[in-house]
Amino acid sequence: MGLSKLILGTFLIAGWALGQASSGDASAGADAIAAAVADSHRPQEQRDRDPHRLPEQMLMFAGIKPGDRVGDFMPGNAYFTRLFSRVVGPSGRVYAFIPSEEIKNCPAAEVAGSRAVSRDPVYANVKLLTGPVNRFSVPEPLDILWTAQNYHDLHDKFMGPADIGQVNRAFFNALKAGGALIVVDHVAATGSSLATTESLHRIDPAIIRREIEAAGFIFDSESRVLANPDDDHSRSVFDPSIRGVTDQVVLKFSKPQ
Repeated sequence: MGLSKLILGTFLIAGWALGQASSGDASAGADAIAAAVADSHRPQEQRDRDPHRLPEQMLMFAGIKPGDRVGDFMPGNAYFTRLFSRVVGPSGRVYAFIPSEEIKNCPAAEVAGSRAVSRDPVYANVKLLTGPVNRFSVPEPLDILWTAQNYHDLHDKFMGPADIGQVNRAFFNALKAGGALIVVDHVAATGSSLATTESLHRIDPAIIRREIEAAGFIFDSESRVLANPDDDHSRSVFDPSIRGVTDQVVLKFSKPQ
């Protein structure tokens, strides 16, 4: 066999092996996600929200799988933290980060769920972290960093407001090369100013992309699973007529290899 054919054969075998491994990872991830969503240990009030939050589709989009290191930034009532914990399993790790500004300026109930998870032996792979928002960090490189319904808060007074560029660079530095940042948030009307983050608790997705890409991230893809065309974007997300079913954007960014 000539050298060129030998090299080609080696590459083909390596590619086949990588494809088999990727297929196995995807299958294991799908099974773990389905089991996590079905977990009876989850609080019933969180399970009741599944039809609107669609956790199985969301976690599949993120690509979370057993053994991953996952960061949950501003986890709130730990809806997703619990799911991450069950998906990554005992060989994985979840870091739930609560900014000290949130602890200081928001009702205790807003972070009570995250604190409860960190004390529950069922979720022994979850570590609760806190610190100033501008100093976000985690103990080890992450496969996935997730923030849901709160990226807009970084622009609000109660968070400082945060230094957006610094926070996004910290997000970038927290990930492994090839790792993914997932941002879920309530959609503001196209072209809206940042004033909507304070008044309506919404943000124009174009602003999210511009700010995050400025930190070095590459836009990967968008999921429309939480889109709601009936949301007119002019109401606060706490308006009873729209609460829980707002139009939400789901964006995935990657850290270059």
